[in-house]
Amino acid sequence: MKNYLRGWNLMRIIRLVLGIFIIVQGIQAQQWLFIALGGLFTLMPLFNVGCCSTAGCGTNYSQRKSTGTEDITYEEVKSK
Repeated sequence: MKNYLRGWNLMRIIRLVLGIFIIVQGIQAQQWLFIALGGLFTLMPLFNVGCCSTAGCGTNYSQRKSTGTEDITYEEVKSK
């Protein structure tokens, strides 16, 4: 349990509280769509999934050092 609670941050806690709040509101209003949506918002922080939660949105581009410019030669193509 100690390892599970180690990686929690503020955004993850807010998502969990929001999910529980939506579930409670859905039960009170008897709206199954809200209950399902609240379940989604509750499961996301519990399983630590979602957009960018596991660095899924980061781009991996290399930092190449410029060694100078290269001359580009072009050939003229003549049509018949």
